[in-house]
Amino acid sequence: MEATEPPELVIEAGRSSRHYWRDLWRYRELLFFLAWRDVKVRYKQAVLGAAWALVQPLVTMVVFTLVFGKLAGMPSGTTPYPLLVLAGLLPWQLFSGAFSGSSGSIIANANLVSKVYFPRLVVPLAALAVALIDFAVVFVMYAGFSTWFGIWPTWRLLALPAFMLVALLIALGAGLWLTALTVKYRDFRFIVPFLLQVGVFITPVGYRTDNIPNWRDLLALNPLTGVIDGFRWCLLGGDYQVSAGLMGTSLLVAALLLTTGVWFFRATERTFADII
Repeated sequence: MEATEPPELVIEAGRSSRHYWRDLWRYRELLFFLAWRDVKVRYKQAVLGAAWALVQPLVTMVVFTLVFGKLAGMPSGTTPYPLLVLAGLLPWQLFSGAFSGSSGSIIANANLVSKVYFPRLVVPLAALAVALIDFAVVFVMYAGFSTWFGIWPTWRLLALPAFMLVALLIALGAGLWLTALTVKYRDFRFIVPFLLQVGVFITPVGYRTDNIPNWRDLLALNPLTGVIDGFRWCLLGGDYQVSAGLMGTSLLVAALLLTTGVWFFRATERTFADII
């Protein structure tokens, strides 16, 4: 049997830029490897393991139910308030995990970036894997609560992946901006926790948007508002509706962030190895 010859490697100026997207596909195995590594690091050496992904949303659900449902007296319609909060926490957990992971991905992989060539976009893309695994864990918890309260899925559940994709695109676009900026200005790594701490309160995780119509236009500036309404429409059914205006804002911001994020990331990634 004849030995197969190694693939021809051509080195020329500008080749990596011209064939960037082809190279991204060629390095798909590296993307899967980095994603699997991040998942293993996340869960393998954790004392609570996968249970840790349940503790945080469970505590948040209890706190928001007490604060918004009991103290503030926010109505939840025919939906039990804990389930209302969980349906809002699902997209928030997906976004926050993807945003946090992608925004710090280049710094976290500094040794790899400074030694080997590959399309750097692989790194923030791989960081989305942990967010998806955490989402799956929380979704199982939601399914348990939904069964307990006697609320069963309908055909609307088929649209859930579309809203998940919008949340991931918003997180990735914003994450690309911040991970590129963090390489040069390390102070940006402190912005992410602050944004997430504030964001969970200015995002309608713990309340319905139709309960505060006077604030709905202001909430529309938050692209996750439409996504959360979409999740509740898919999961809770009933009288929940998806506002065309809110969803349009989410799609517009997702497209804008992703387009400009990829542009800025690609414009700066050739300098990562030099300054990281």
